[in-house]
Amino acid sequence: MKARELVERTREHVPGLRRRDKPAPLKPDPLPATARSDGEPALPLLPTMGVGSVAVPGWFGLVRRQMREGAFGPDDVEELYADAEAIAVSDQIEAGLDIVSDGEVRRQRFIFEMHDRFSGLERVEASRKLGIYGMDQVPQFTVTGSIDAPRGLGVLEDYRRLRALAPGRALKVSVPGPLTLASLVHPSRRSQESVLDDFVRVVRREVERLLEAGARRIQIDEPVLAHPTHGLSPVAAGQVINRCMEGTTGRFSVHLCFGNYGGRPAFERSYAKLMPSIETLICHELVMEFANREMSEIELLAGLSSRFEIAAGVIDVKSFHLESPEQVARRIEQVLKHVAPGKLSLTADCGFSALPRALARAKMAALVAGARAARGTPVDGETPGG
Repeated sequence: MKARELVERTREHVPGLRRRDKPAPLKPDPLPATARSDGEPALPLLPTMGVGSVAVPGWFGLVRRQMREGAFGPDDVEELYADAEAIAVSDQIEAGLDIVSDGEVRRQRFIFEMHDRFSGLERVEASRKLGIYGMDQVPQFTVTGSIDAPRGLGVLEDYRRLRALAPGRALKVSVPGPLTLASLVHPSRRSQESVLDDFVRVVRREVERLLEAGARRIQIDEPVLAHPTHGLSPVAAGQVINRCMEGTTGRFSVHLCFGNYGGRPAFERSYAKLMPSIETLICHELVMEFANREMSEIELLAGLSSRFEIAAGVIDVKSFHLESPEQVARRIEQVLKHVAPGKLSLTADCGFSALPRALARAKMAALVAGARAARGTPVDGETPGG
């Protein structure tokens, strides 16, 4: 079946994915009955948000190392994590972001510690330990048996804590996708397909639990879609992601970036070559990076926004350059040439966790200020102020 045929067939069966001939004005989706008590506010035009991770205080990196060395008891560890999480949420609120996340402080670089929750995996020693730290030194695993996460991925607990820390606010929660989880795993004696099946099952179970808990915005993080793992074709890779969300009533985003490890990308940075994968996806929103690529390929959004909502990265988290609000507003204006304002959210290229906290806070503030400036500019018949 061709990718486009698959998308259209899926669109007829998955709620909320029907094609719209005209861009719909931005207004919040109706709250499901399980989430009405959250009192989530209406969002402004061009809402702002982070991708997921937030920069932590400098002291947290120090105590994280001491945690691994056994310097703290379980209650100490929980208190340290709770403090860091509260700071991460507070930083987003103080910056003025419209949609906030838990900051992912309990998982390093959004995924590395996630594998500790899995059974059936064994850590492999890095083959290079000297010199500059890079992608060839990230944790790797080999398969020793059936892969499962008996205690879940911890994302459900992250969401519940976030809901307590930010009552009455619009919330998002990010889940590592099955391709990215599998990319760090060597199948050993098992087939690649069965390994992917295990990861899909675990991610799908976490997604279903989040929906039951009232999560409204669930993001699947899949930087590895830029270079599909285990020899998958682009279309097959997109279908693997779809299995985590198909048949549900959730509102899903898929984060498509090119990697961000210590400010360095991991893959060739071209969305054009990803179009066969992207066309297969059944999510509601694409979260994409543009700022660090000097807004390259922004013209692709014209076609994509006819089918998806877009969260465009207009803050470069791979650079120490601090954008001015005017620079951010100019980037937003470039995006608005291709995306109707009612289908556009504004974000950073990737998570803020690879930046010093002071710089990350300043970049979040610049994002908010740039969005406010853009809202005050007449766009496509809009009056100032939206």
